[in-house]
Amino acid sequence: MEKKRKLNQPTKSEPESDIWAFLTCRGTKSTFVCISLFALVVRLAVAIHPYSGAATPPKFGDYEAQRHWMEITINLPVKEWYRNSSTNDLSYWGLDYPPLTAYQSYLHGLLLKFFDPSSVSLFTSRGYESYIGKLLMRWTVLSSDLLIFFPAVLYFVTAYYSKKPIGEKSSMAWHIAMVLLNPCLILIDHGHFQYNCISLGLTIAAVAAIFSDRDLVGSVFFSLALNHKQMSAYYAPAFFGYLLGKCLRRRNPAFEISKLGLVVLGTFAIVWLPYLYSADASLEVLSRLAPFERGIYEDYVANFWCTTSILVKWKRLFATQLLKLLSLAATISTFLPSMIQLILLPTKQSFLYGMLNCSFSFYLFSFQVHEKSILLPLLPASLLAVEEPFIFRWLIYYALLSMFPLLGRDDLILPYIALYGLFVLLYYAPGRRTDTRENNFFGSTLQSLLLTSSLILHIIYMTVTPPEKYPFLFEAIIMLFSFSQFVLISIYSNSKQCALSKQDQVDIKKKSL
Repeated sequence: MEKKRKLNQPTKSEPESDIWAFLTCRGTKSTFVCISLFALVVRLAVAIHPYSGAATPPKFGDYEAQRHWMEITINLPVKEWYRNSSTNDLSYWGLDYPPLTAYQSYLHGLLLKFFDPSSVSLFTSRGYESYIGKLLMRWTVLSSDLLIFFPAVLYFVTAYYSKKPIGEKSSMAWHIAMVLLNPCLILIDHGHFQYNCISLGLTIAAVAAIFSDRDLVGSVFFSLALNHKQMSAYYAPAFFGYLLGKCLRRRNPAFEISKLGLVVLGTFAIVWLPYLYSADASLEVLSRLAPFERGIYEDYVANFWCTTSILVKWKRLFATQLLKLLSLAATISTFLPSMIQLILLPTKQSFLYGMLNCSFSFYLFSFQVHEKSILLPLLPASLLAVEEPFIFRWLIYYALLSMFPLLGRDDLILPYIALYGLFVLLYYAPGRRTDTRENNFFGSTLQSLLLTSSLILHIIYMTVTPPEKYPFLFEAIIMLFSFSQFVLISIYSNSKQCALSKQDQVDIKKKSL
């Protein structure tokens, strides 16, 4: 009995005021359900606000793009979904994601057709905006979250904490809240209007499977993520490096690599089956996935090409073909060290850092990046939130800042402020994991200055009219500020993975001795 009491008593790492430990002691599933219900309410609250392109003809915005894909997929044969024709004008929000997104649009289109046929009727539904239409569209995102993202997070948490000591499990509830209540993902999916929860959920499931040593299952999940949104390729070098490194350490490497290859090819073949009847059909789809005609950057995204365009007019000085090669070379050269380290020493912790480093390489240097793409580095950062709470918090702050002009155009300022405040409250709730960098005087002073500058930028953007000569001056300043922080986080994350690899080498030598 005394032993039981001691186990239930709060330890030094679990103070009596630790609300997260209070939740965790109820069990993983109970903890997850409690936090999930709150996360669901938050999503519903955001969903009542405007969306991308609301009442802004002629092309409206991302909401209309998603609705139009439903219209196309339920009214046309599958072979015509990616083909330009009199019934499918690709210049008006043509499908530009892989086939799994098209199948998702088809299923959601059936739901809309059943309850509100006018919202997906061919031609006549363009720009369709009604209360019931908006309600149904919002429910499609919410159901995707509940069916894919939420279960994937539960799978990850179960796998991640299964072998951890009891003392470390007190941070599990806080970790769940950080992932499920990520303000950037909620604002983009349930405010702006997208379905990132599907591809990111499939990626989390892939990571969870790998942490459970089910590499084949993880390969299937990640292949599905790639087939839902091609931006999931941001993580591909990390998955490739880790799985290849594991295969090379087994008795029969060739056999292990072949198994993984067959699983990946088989998954792709099933998803692409309607387009494998001819090379032209497959190329029609592939051509839609690489929008090179849009140029190397668009809007004011906080990556290398857009930020440096203030000094170097990339689009004006260089041909698209050369820019493609430059961006490819820059992306590969920056993720290659991380991938090589994973091949040489494939540990699970290094794998998460590798995902963060590779996704940053793509975000900072690849061709045609959007503001919303910062969600991809944010995912591994959230999975590492317990080990790197400061880095996670810092990335959230500047990811939000980088997307602020986009969300401002969508009239999502109120939910932006509310979710920003909610994140700060949850992050600093009693009992969270602390980082020594937050107690450093110089570091904390610098952080305060940067955060104050960020707050001032928010206020200026909302209240001050830019000069006529420079109408996008404030967007450019926000972009520069965010880019500088992303670069610093990327440098730190790469150095941390390198340090982990060196420590792993030392541990291996000690074991061999």
